[in-house]
Amino acid sequence: MALLVTLLGATSKPAAGAQLEKLLMPGPVAAAHAQLEDNCSNCHDLKNPARQTALCLDCHKDIAADLAATRGAHGRMQNAAKSECRACHTEHKGRAGDIVNFSPLGFDHAGTEFPLLGGHAALACNACHRAGEPYRKAATACVSCHKSNDAHRGGLGQQCQVCHDSGAWQHVRFDHDTTHFALRDAHAKVACEACHIGAQYKDTPTRCVACHTPDDVHARARGDDCAKCHTVVTWRTARFDHAREAGFPLNGAHGHAACGACHSSATFQDKPPRDCNGCHRPQDAHEGRFGSACASCHDEVHWKPAAFDHAKSAKYALIGAHARLDCHTCHTAEVALQKLGTDCFSCHSAQDPHGGKLNRACDACHGNETWQGGLRFDHDLTKYPLLGQHVIVSCAQCHTSMRFAGAPTACASCHKTEDVHQGSLGQDCGACHSPAGWKLWEFDHGKQSGFELTGAHRRVECNGCHREPADKVKLPTECASCHAKDDVHVGEFGRQCQRCHNTRSFAAARTH
Repeated sequence: MALLVTLLGATSKPAAGAQLEKLLMPGPVAAAHAQLEDNCSNCHDLKNPARQTALCLDCHKDIAADLAATRGAHGRMQNAAKSECRACHTEHKGRAGDIVNFSPLGFDHAGTEFPLLGGHAALACNACHRAGEPYRKAATACVSCHKSNDAHRGGLGQQCQVCHDSGAWQHVRFDHDTTHFALRDAHAKVACEACHIGAQYKDTPTRCVACHTPDDVHARARGDDCAKCHTVVTWRTARFDHAREAGFPLNGAHGHAACGACHSSATFQDKPPRDCNGCHRPQDAHEGRFGSACASCHDEVHWKPAAFDHAKSAKYALIGAHARLDCHTCHTAEVALQKLGTDCFSCHSAQDPHGGKLNRACDACHGNETWQGGLRFDHDLTKYPLLGQHVIVSCAQCHTSMRFAGAPTACASCHKTEDVHQGSLGQDCGACHSPAGWKLWEFDHGKQSGFELTGAHRRVECNGCHREPADKVKLPTECASCHAKDDVHVGEFGRQCQRCHNTRSFAAARTH
């Protein structure tokens, strides 16, 4: 280094010294500093290396101002006044070198004038920092980002944080009690713009009818003082004593009914009917078949379910699926005129798959829950007990006749399409296969065919050798019958390949 200083000091021409400096520098500078590269003294003081940070700040005046005012990411970091730029920003890494050395993932935004709190913490950097602009240029005023969210359209100024917080834009701290209209109960849940239309906050009306005229079922016939009967809890919560003033207590579901559901006149001068059928005729699923005394089965709390005891009053208990049926499924006419049978066949004759051939006592086999489920027929008492997978097969898959007689019992009669042997191994599928699963088979090739499958033969599919029906074509057992094409000796050593080869691999041979 001392020699370099001596040479540079002795050089008479500045240009020659600069060229020598450039030859000795550790590498090209980044593209941002390329215009300074020809003169090292732009960034380095060879006589006083401690001035390097000061030379950096001579160009980067905005950073110098932050350090002086202890603001921004540079000014607020620990020991900022004593830190040197080169501690974080290194040069001479080439034109494409990263001299900023900044990772957004590891940056703590709390070290700036804008800590990321609430909803801001989950934002991506590019949500606020535009590409190509220095991070320091990002605006910090709420309105700079949230102008489009401002329902007040600037009518309340730009200090959004006075009412809103960073947790969520909808979090508002404004105390409406400071106005002449305190928000209580249901009013406290109403959106601001529901009353302040067009973000206008002055001269907002406070009388009930100003907002609730569309809700006034009385059409102003009861006057403008809605608060005499209604409360701010809910519009339907009224203080009108219907039992005392109308002589008809509103019990059960009647207490939740809208006035207009019974009173066709907003002045309440009409006389609604007082019997159930007078109001509920459109809801009568029985269409009058059970008379007009609705209260004998229904109550005022719920229209459904009904309290009618079918077993006690009709002498027919509704169990299983019958308990879920609508009344009119069976009662298609007035009960006084229609007498229903109590045996299964009287209702289910159309669903009888046997066509009446198995008598009318359906419940001898069928249950009450589902027509197809809960069957009590024991197939084991027949000549063909159901074993394995046959237990879960539907009756109709084997029994094509409603008499359930004459169903074939041979395996091939049902499984012919599943026979991968295509009939080549005969019709007695049960000799190898199990009813527990079509793929569960116990055929012993060595005992039953005289040719034991060993080595690679065990992995060969049946049709790899049996290409003709096994009961018609008997396969030879000598190796060459199948492996002639693999015989590299072209038959010179005969057809008994097993003398040298084994069944594990045709390529392996015994040469001694």
